[in-house]
Amino acid sequence: MPYVIAVAGKGGVGKTTITAFLIRRLLNIGGPVLAIDADPNSNLNTLLGLEYKETIADIREEAKNLSSPGLSKSDFFNMRLQEIVIEGKGLDLLVMGRPEGSGCYCAVNNILREYLSRLGKNYKFVVIDNEAGMEHLSRRTAGNIDKLLLVSDATMVGMTSAINVFDTAKKAGIKINNISLLINKSRGELDDKKKILIEKSGLKIAGYTPFKQEIEKNSEFGGDLSKIGLKELDEIFREVS
Repeated sequence: MPYVIAVAGKGGVGKTTITAFLIRRLLNIGGPVLAIDADPNSNLNTLLGLEYKETIADIREEAKNLSSPGLSKSDFFNMRLQEIVIEGKGLDLLVMGRPEGSGCYCAVNNILREYLSRLGKNYKFVVIDNEAGMEHLSRRTAGNIDKLLLVSDATMVGMTSAINVFDTAKKAGIKINNISLLINKSRGELDDKKKILIEKSGLKIAGYTPFKQEIEKNSEFGGDLSKIGLKELDEIFREVS
């Protein structure tokens, strides 16, 4: 079975950037890696230097409206999802796409969960870049999680959002073996008030990553992160991976 890592946090804290760095580290220590972009903003592919044309949401809409008597929804999903996997060097990517529309998607989500479970067995690591609401995890379309890495910046808003994600995960009954918090874009350790807030929530700080202008500019223009290093993550990712 693969080691499954989910990364979550509110928009703007650098969650997708951290996810991309994590994937690069996992590739260095030995893949293959399946990356799943479950954020509706869908820009993990850019940071990984990959391009996509179709998303799981597109296939889900097709499957929901499928009326062919000669093809089951399960077979259709298996066929089409194999077609939209973006292949890289030691790395494959699936993009979830926009949130669900109106109507019931329960049966389709069940098929999706079963497919992703089977697909994941082909990889050493599965890394999921989630939206702040953790929709796909709360619906359990992503299965069980070995490591949930919550990402926040040093603001009270960012940390409150991370704590809310933590609470959502607990209430959803998702099986998560380990949860920790990364403070990103840091300019030093948190003040005592914020440390107490995190401690009371039950979260543990995995570490701090500093604000870097080079990474900020890269995010602004949407470049590939492969040529940018962030050595401060090594110790944190050693614990994660």
